[in-house]
Amino acid sequence: MNINPIVIGMIGAGFSATFHVENYRRVPGIDLRIKGVTARSQESATAFAAEHNLETVYPTVEALFADDEITVVDLCVPNYLHYPLTIQAAEAGKHIICEKPLTGYFGDGGETLVGRETSRRTMFEAALKAADEMVDAVKRNGVTFCYGENWVHAPSIQKANDILAQSDNTILRIIAEESHSGSHSDYAKEWRYSGGGALYNKGCHPVGGTLYLKYNEGQRKYGKPIKPKSVVAEVANLTHIESFVNEDEKWIKEGWKDCEDWGSMIITFDDDTIAQITASDIVLGGIQNVLTVYSSKAVVQCNINPNTGMLTYTPNDHVLGDTYIREKVETRAGWQLTNPDEDWMNGFPHELTDFCEAIACGRPPKSTVELGRDILAVCYGAYISAETGERVDLSEWM
Repeated sequence: MNINPIVIGMIGAGFSATFHVENYRRVPGIDLRIKGVTARSQESATAFAAEHNLETVYPTVEALFADDEITVVDLCVPNYLHYPLTIQAAEAGKHIICEKPLTGYFGDGGETLVGRETSRRTMFEAALKAADEMVDAVKRNGVTFCYGENWVHAPSIQKANDILAQSDNTILRIIAEESHSGSHSDYAKEWRYSGGGALYNKGCHPVGGTLYLKYNEGQRKYGKPIKPKSVVAEVANLTHIESFVNEDEKWIKEGWKDCEDWGSMIITFDDDTIAQITASDIVLGGIQNVLTVYSSKAVVQCNINPNTGMLTYTPNDHVLGDTYIREKVETRAGWQLTNPDEDWMNGFPHELTDFCEAIACGRPPKSTVELGRDILAVCYGAYISAETGERVDLSEWM
């Protein structure tokens, strides 16, 4: 292993930056240091550095990139910034850790609601062009790009991959879902910042886990990944329907401007097997991160969240005070599927361990820039299908 220390510069000081910093500190056996942070708001960057004992607050991303001691940049920023910062980081010779999704279509930076006004075909072509430019920049500059798809690293997905590899086994069908009651972020509600709605920003997770399992199956059987060949999809804005709008009390988030709050797709792979993916911002009861594999010799269900690892009950949610139960749950009362270590079940410490080992050893991570690019192609192909009502052939884009 390369004995040089990994020195990390954080870009962004919000939710994802916080859980990244916390889980870097669970990475074993790697000489790493989180040196500093920069963010859009100097005030938030300074507060973040103080909270996490970071030594440096950079005034700009350029100042962070110019620091020769920084070897890795961690992009914990809104989706529309992934592309420009990846290009900048690669050109500066920095290894990159980037949150999901890889990139997308964000319009021209104006105020228009691009999700209402732009054809999905135009979006697909522009977004895929940006993704391919990111892949090229990473390869051309010889840096490692680690794509932050935690489902790939979740212990249950990794165990599923191990189980499926034990015999001559065919994955026939995968059903997977990520859903909850809606993002608190205003960025998520507008296409020019998020690059899509629930189908992409939630759906990228189950699509990522699904592609990972099928790609590994293909490598075992044929020496190459089994790739998606087509997709058919539907989307909706269920929080826009009149009866919901007129309700006087709401637990589901609303305010989606030009992004859908529900979507579903069926992916057909080039071995004629299928995956059924659902994603939404309209589900109460906490986050639903579940993937089930129906194979020729086994059924494997990955309950990333919720799971029955711990159950709690109280008749009054005030009894538990500020105790964290699990992501997005609306109440602590009643029987609860309490998650004693949600980061571990989500795969965050495993993800960052893999990324740091990949960078230290000069090997590819489990979740690569190419995987992020393929996830984009599938999800944006699904948007074309939802717009046209037709199945979309993905073969030429894979």
